Amino acid sequence: METAIEVKGLRKSYKDAEVLKGVDFNVRRGEIFALLGSNGAGKTTIVRILTTLLKQGGGTAVVNGFDVASNPENVRHAISLTGQFAAVDEILTGRENLILIAKLRHLKHPRQVADDMLKRFGLTDAADRKASTYSGGMRRRLDIALSLVGNPRIIFLDEPTTGLDPEARIEVWKTVKELADGGTTIFLTTQYLEEAEQLADRIAILHEGRIITNGTLEELKKLFPPAKVEYVEKQPSLEEIFLAIIGNKEGK
Repeated sequence: METAIEVKGLRKSYKDAEVLKGVDFNVRRGEIFALLGSNGAGKTTIVRILTTLLKQGGGTAVVNGFDVASNPENVRHAISLTGQFAAVDEILTGRENLILIAKLRHLKHPRQVADDMLKRFGLTDAADRKASTYSGGMRRRLDIALSLVGNPRIIFLDEPTTGLDPEARIEVWKTVKELADGGTTIFLTTQYLEEAEQLADRIAILHEGRIITNGTLEELKKLFPPAKVEYVEKQPSLEEIFLAIIGNKEGK
């Protein structure tokens, strides 16, 4: 399968602190690749390097066939980035946000582009409301819609569900899966293990500046000893209880 992102020996230091200590991985075209790691592990630093916002201290990073250091402009044309907090203009309406980005990308018929995105992300009814009135899930959907204007081949999602409630998080998961099904390459960073389990085709774990393991969920499971079989009654998680209650309320 064609490679969308290739990273070799990536290094980065801040003053005397070495954050990345020789990171290696690759992302295949059209897959969801999840990078896991605790706070301070270097996930956002990697994203910032790959999206040309930060220069690496060593190693190479190639995105969509272009070196991020020597060909940043070509890289930017092929990607979009959604950070940890929704980057929408809350003074503008949802439609106005999308039209603005379409114009900045010099697309023809920006209003039609906006209408198509609003329909795609289920925001048509809220199109002419200010983004400040949107719920967290709606704001994040608008943020991802803004990222997709111009049809980038690769999308970077840096902890996209941080701070969202369970319903909004599931909304975002559905959107990410639909993007991948449409052929978009997704590079996802997250602290939520369940998020990676639900979404990722392949998972890499970043720890103390290095990738310590990389593979599919099934491959990672094989790294652990066989599970001990015990017969116990399965108790629902708090998230399952919450969603069940909400669903029952809405069904009445």
